[in-house]
Formats: sequence, structure tokens, C-alpha cells
Amino acid sequence: MWCGTDPLYVKYHDTEWGVPSHDDAHLFEMLCLEGAQAGLSWITILRKRENYRRAFDHFDAKKMARYTPAKKAKLLLDAGIVRNRLKVDAFVLNARAYLQTRTELGSFAKYLWQFAPAQKRGRPKEPGDFQVSTPESDAMSKDLKRRGFKFVGTTICYAFMQAVGLVDDHQRRCWKAR
Repeated sequence: MWCGTDPLYVKYHDTEWGVPSHDDAHLFEMLCLEGAQAGLSWITILRKRENYRRAFDHFDAKKMARYTPAKKAKLLLDAGIVRNRLKVDAFVLNARAYLQTRTELGSFAKYLWQFAPAQKRGRPKEPGDFQVSTPESDAMSKDLKRRGFKFVGTTICYAFMQAVGLVDDHQRRCWKAR
């Protein structure tokens, strides 16, 4: 199993990873957290997830969109999160882009689910068989960037798609495979 034996990782795999989500707030949180992962391991972010929720007002996009330079400076002192100025700035910009996208289209979930592959592909047999990007994640990345989102490269978008169930990448022998 790709998540190893860490109990937090196993719980995440067994209860959340790959479960289709249509909840705007959850999708926004996960897009932020996947961006925070850039250059790091997912378990690092997963271990800090509750700290992120606390620090970023439980990913309340309306509050985050109004963060001042003083609030962002305070976040950069918070040892409970990854203290990277570009990533903190991205969370704020992403909150604004998320709110604009929801206003424009009515649903962030509906917008994101348009990037789900039209047909299922074969599930990976081994952990090394995972893809890191697809034409769909390329399209999602390009459109998110056009809308003003940051830290949404194609690899981040594909990991996000896996996490929120837009694709089913559970290994063939995994009990969670759909």
C-alpha cells in the first residue's frame, strides 16, 4: 500500500483519499493543501492539516480573501504550518479566485468535475505505476491558472484529482478500488 504503515496516513487512505467529493469547501481546502505539498511529502502536510485549519480560519475563503499583510506576516511565524511566503500568498490569492469562480459558475465542484476523465482507465498495479499528470490535469492546471490560482501545476492538479476522487487510482488489489 502506498501509504505505508503510518496510522494517520492509513486512516487518510481508508476514509478520504479517492472518495468523490462534491463539496465546494472541502475541494477548496484540498486544493490549498495539495499546493502546500509542493516540494514536500504529503504526510508532512497531513500531519500539519489541523494546524492549517486553525491558522487559515478552517479554510473560510471569505475570511482568507481579506487577509492583510499583517495577518500573512503572522502566519509566516506559525511553526504549525509550512512557513513559505509564496504558499501563504497563494492561499490568499486562491481564496479570492475560488470565490470569483463560485460566483461566476455557481459551484466550484461543478467547475472542477468537468475535468474528470470521460472514461475510467486501468488502475495502477504497483505503487510505481502511478501517473503524475494527465491531459485532464494539464487542462485543469491551465484553467485554474487562467482564473488566478497559484500552486496548481499539472502534477499538483493530478494529486488533487486523486485525493478528491475525480480519478480512481487505488491499486488493483486495494480494497477501496471502485
